[in-house]
Amino acid sequence: MEMVMNTAKESQSMKKQLADLLVAISWADLSRTYFGKSSSWLYQRINGNKVHGKPAKFTTQELEKLRHALREISQSIAGIVL
Repeated sequence: MEMVMNTAKESQSMKKQLADLLVAISWADLSRTYFGKSSSWLYQRINGNKVHGKPAKFTTQELEKLRHALREISQSIAGIVL
């Protein structure tokens, strides 16, 4: 059985952790590229919005995919030489 983020506290923690990045990254592009989903899908999980009466949450695999995406983006940024 997959583990999932399932508490309001975890959702707030996710949003807080990503707060500085929310305006710096194209979440629509990240969502399409790494998940094949819409930006709404991603924001629902980041914010813990209710979908079909239940809070949207990331599965363990989705969290790992998000970590991977953010690592790749950070490595791309670090490799830019001005």
